[in-house]
Amino acid sequence: MAKAVDYYLVPASPYAYLGHQRFLDIVRKRGATMNMKVVDAGKIFPVSGGLPLAKRAPQRQAYRLMELKRWRDYLGVSLILQPKYFPVASDLAARAINAAVATDPAAAPDFALGVMRSIWAEERNIAEPEVIGAAARAAGLSADKILAAAQSPETAATYDRLTQEAIDRGVFGFPTFVYRDELFWGQDRLDFLDRALAKG
Repeated sequence: MAKAVDYYLVPASPYAYLGHQRFLDIVRKRGATMNMKVVDAGKIFPVSGGLPLAKRAPQRQAYRLMELKRWRDYLGVSLILQPKYFPVASDLAARAINAAVATDPAAAPDFALGVMRSIWAEERNIAEPEVIGAAARAAGLSADKILAAAQSPETAATYDRLTQEAIDRGVFGFPTFVYRDELFWGQDRLDFLDRALAKG
């Protein structure tokens, strides 16, 4: 039976950024495929008990920074704990990544990583089309085509559909990986996903 993992993410998630390349490496190692689905946390959090960062209790915000520092140092990944452009409106970035999945799925994972790196390692504003365009070009994509597709009604409808799909499947945080209807929430659950894929 083919192994396929549904991968739900939001481009502004630092944990999606920390786990993205490791997830891709696991998928390749296990001979699996992945379906990358970028969704709208702003619609998912209200129906799943989540809160945007600014509305979380101070102790939760403080612990989040501690955990990010731990993971950054452990993984050796470049990550600015409090980047200049965060929180950030990420709808354009999300739709652009979904557009890349639809038009060039081989390049889409690198594009997604480039978008996330723009926030967390380069302190760039992913609400700006030129930042998305630069990430597209770095991934070998046409910036003009990706930006045009990102603003199309078809891509907007896909964004809404994937968001509702995530809600229906019980997704509440990011990244979330779904394998054989089992959810694995967070980049710190990748070891469990790896073991599940190893079993077949």
